[in-house]
Amino acid sequence: MTRVKFLSKDESLYGFEIKGHSSVNCNDDEGKLVCSAVSSAAYMAANTITEIIGDECIIDVDDALMRVEAVNPTQQTVTVLKGLKLHLTELSKQYSKRIKITTEV
Repeated sequence: MTRVKFLSKDESLYGFEIKGHSSVNCNDDEGKLVCSAVSSAAYMAANTITEIIGDECIIDVDDALMRVEAVNPTQQTVTVLKGLKLHLTELSKQYSKRIKITTEV
């Protein structure tokens, strides 16, 4: 299961952490599809925040892990993170056995 944790302070998002894989094994096509959708959305959000908006982030990426924390998030970054949260929350409704969303305050 993919676990997505959004990082929040004072009711404002400043980052996210994604751990795990949505697929059960190498032959799990639905799981691979969900994993790809989550990864693509996460990279798009991270690249938009760092390369387009220009906010400084602490980033950790490894196998089955992506953590992005904006140091001083602008309102644009918060908006991107809200969009990512909405997108992944809707995906988790469709694939509830593959994605779990939480928010850490």
